[in-house]
Amino acid sequence: MMVPRRTSMTATTSPGLATGSNLIVLDPTAGKVAESVERAPRLTSLDGKVVGLLDISKPRGDKFLDRLEERLTERGASVLRFAKPTFTKPAPVDLRHEIATSCDAVIEALAD
Repeated sequence: MMVPRRTSMTATTSPGLATGSNLIVLDPTAGKVAESVERAPRLTSLDGKVVGLLDISKPRGDKFLDRLEERLTERGASVLRFAKPTFTKPAPVDLRHEIATSCDAVIEALAD
């Protein structure tokens, strides 16, 4: 199916909507307002704490996390490593549950 080319478009003042002779453009940003979530309290010390490092599987993210692990263990933390199967999707529920139940804090890292 061929769509005719348009040379001009007239916009209306309706939020999220612009109209022309045969074209309606919707604003994809008009949607639900994100629910606000309270931040978790900061750790006062890393001594004896378990810090999870989540590699989202982007290239070289593991290199960054290797260095971060060194620094955290120098400061008294134990480190657990986790990896997402792919950076293109959210972490699976079972992985998020494992991290939440076994770590005092988590750092999610990406790199390129």
